[in-house]
Amino acid sequence: MSAEAGLAHWLNRRTGEWKELAQAAQRLQRGRSHRTEDALHAVEGYRSIGRDLSIARRVMPGSRLTLGLEALYARLHALIYRAPHNKAATLRALFRDQIPHAVRELHRYILWVTMLFALATGAGWWLIHTYPELIGLVASDEMIVNVEEGRLWTEGMLNIAPSSVVSVRILTNNIVVSITALCIGVFFGLGTFYIIALNGFMLGCLFAFTHQHGLAGELLKFVVAHGLVELSVICLAGAAGMALGASLAIPTHATRRESFQHATAEAGKLMILCALLLIGCGFIEGYVSPDPGFSMASRVVIGVGYWFIMLTALNGQLFRRLNA
Repeated sequence: MSAEAGLAHWLNRRTGEWKELAQAAQRLQRGRSHRTEDALHAVEGYRSIGRDLSIARRVMPGSRLTLGLEALYARLHALIYRAPHNKAATLRALFRDQIPHAVRELHRYILWVTMLFALATGAGWWLIHTYPELIGLVASDEMIVNVEEGRLWTEGMLNIAPSSVVSVRILTNNIVVSITALCIGVFFGLGTFYIIALNGFMLGCLFAFTHQHGLAGELLKFVVAHGLVELSVICLAGAAGMALGASLAIPTHATRRESFQHATAEAGKLMILCALLLIGCGFIEGYVSPDPGFSMASRVVIGVGYWFIMLTALNGQLFRRLNA
């Protein structure tokens, strides 16, 4: 028997040990708390696999056994040298560094979506100001009757349902709108364009209609505490959706798939913060906005203050100060 044949026979006899090592690596990958035996087995096996792999490449190049050893060696290398699990550090890095980086990457889309929302709001105001009879396009008959009688449709919200229920309903609706603005961006951004323009248009129409009946101030009083952040979050979600569409229409990486995966990862980080901000908006809109006990000044302080908190969270300064 030649030396190479002897080495090949010796390698084939070690397959049982490799299977045990692969099982130990699988247990280490799945769990958070590891057995000492598995960890020591992986470290010792990593060294022996390196030796076996060098022999296999010499005597059995390109064989299934060699390819399997290469995969196991790479798996053990990644397992042994991976960063330790630290949930607190991961969250700090997400909010302090990764989300601000995503905002910087999406800044041009945020600007475009904000401009689109503002233009759509202006268009809605002009349309209803010029043609008041068209308010039926965006408002229900009940809303129209209430406003014509000098009442906002928001009056009596707390009489219909408690604040906790109102808050949950509003939060659910806001999250659905934001997720929709993000997801339909895959249609090359056209879906996001539609939903952002529609929301801006409806807002402009409602303010123009209430202005005609002397209720615009009351509507602003209801909206200002939660609306600054809520509308900003919708624009942020729309910007993320636009980025998804742009990654497919005009890929910035080697392939559309890579470009879309990168855009999805950045958008997902931003949406985590958006979801947290919407929780605050739902709380404010359920407990503060419909409560007549809050003055206009207090609502402005709450709304503007929460908006500045959002800005500091977006650029990472909020979490840097908290960790200082």
